[in-house]
Amino acid sequence: MQCPFCDERATRVVDSRLAAEGSQVRRRRECPACNARFTTFETAEMLLPRIVKNDGTPEPFDEDKLRQGIDRALYKRPVTPEAVDTAVSHIRKRMRADPDREIASRQLGEWVMAELRELDQVAFVRFASVYRRFEDVQAFREEIERLEATPGRDSGQLPLIDSPAGHK
Repeated sequence: MQCPFCDERATRVVDSRLAAEGSQVRRRRECPACNARFTTFETAEMLLPRIVKNDGTPEPFDEDKLRQGIDRALYKRPVTPEAVDTAVSHIRKRMRADPDREIASRQLGEWVMAELRELDQVAFVRFASVYRRFEDVQAFREEIERLEATPGRDSGQLPLIDSPAGHK
């Protein structure tokens, strides 16, 4: 690995650890020429399926695009970057496990919604409103009712809509 400070080609590894749920190796390196230390991350390069858009055109999977969509839904929500990394990692694992070499963008959207449902209900509804093209308030209400009726773990999240006094 080339030193980013002095361009020396021979650097040495000082420490290695697993990162990102074991899907990466974090390495601390030191340059013998300038004594600078820096961190690198090593991941296995996996061919992920292509994404088939709604118009039928396939495109390469773009993790940055996925992350931007999730970040947009989570804007100003109390979710850590590590939780987002974990969600992206889960989606990538699902993609690798899929036997098809092409995945419909609708399927990818469903996987994103499943991750957002666990991370933050407000972000889930934000994403669903764009993804499912909600046309009116009734569509929001129906999605919120579906979300509240879904059995699952108690995430400690606040309710989306306060119940009227005495009703649940």
